[in-house]
Amino acid sequence: MFALRARKVAPGSGIISEADPADILRRVGDNPSSAFDLADAALALAALDRPRVDLAHYRHHLAVLADDVRAVIAGDGLENCVNALNETILGQHGYEGDQLTYDDLQNANLMRVIDRRKGLPVALGILYLHAARAQGWSAAGLNFPGHFLVRVDHDGERAIIDPFNAGTVCSAGDLRDLLKAMQGAEAELSPDQYGDVSDREILLRLQNNIKLRHIQMKQADKAAIVAESMLLFAPDFNGLRREAGLLHAHAGNLQAAISALEAFLEHETHDGPRHEIATLLQQLRQRLN
Repeated sequence: MFALRARKVAPGSGIISEADPADILRRVGDNPSSAFDLADAALALAALDRPRVDLAHYRHHLAVLADDVRAVIAGDGLENCVNALNETILGQHGYEGDQLTYDDLQNANLMRVIDRRKGLPVALGILYLHAARAQGWSAAGLNFPGHFLVRVDHDGERAIIDPFNAGTVCSAGDLRDLLKAMQGAEAELSPDQYGDVSDREILLRLQNNIKLRHIQMKQADKAAIVAESMLLFAPDFNGLRREAGLLHAHAGNLQAAISALEAFLEHETHDGPRHEIATLLQQLRQRLN
């Protein structure tokens, strides 16, 4: 489905060729213990849906964001770091959380987020992480449920930033209120909700937004394609193979469903899931014949 291709460019551009976005993501998936460029991987995911669009323009924009943050830092200290991020990303470049059309699929496509200057919390968070790390600051996404947040550490201080809500720095009380607003009055903060998530998990979170939107719109075939795109950079997440197979089956794409579920069985070691999927495979093969 995702083939390797070379991109032709105009003479004198300085670029000879560029890997297919799917190949960029496969390289991320082939090296699970290695660091990778989070924003560039998010652009590659965006390019799967927009294969004719040149990545160079968006990569240049990411470089400009980093340079502009560097240019406005007013001094040392964490507060100056946070101010520089907000002044650049929100002020100078005009990014904002899309409060009005939150569920628009464009809000999770980093190319369209850059074009429109608005997006989901996780998409805006990727821009914050990119710009902060380019300065050499320690920055990570947090395992906060339902709303993506960014933590920045500098000079022994720590700030938790909400990129979607005007770059607000969140206190423990703010986080507690946010959690209760999403999960009910009985919800309480736990230490794991302050924990870091890996960049791979951030990409999964980004794509999950798209997959869930397709499911909500009863577009199982498109949701299955998104699940398969996630396997490019997260091949160890075997549950995605099962999910892709079930979605393909729901959409009536029986051969694609069988292929995905056979791949799931090849990687699954637990007897319960293996038995369940083996039974389903037998039913799908009978329908196919």
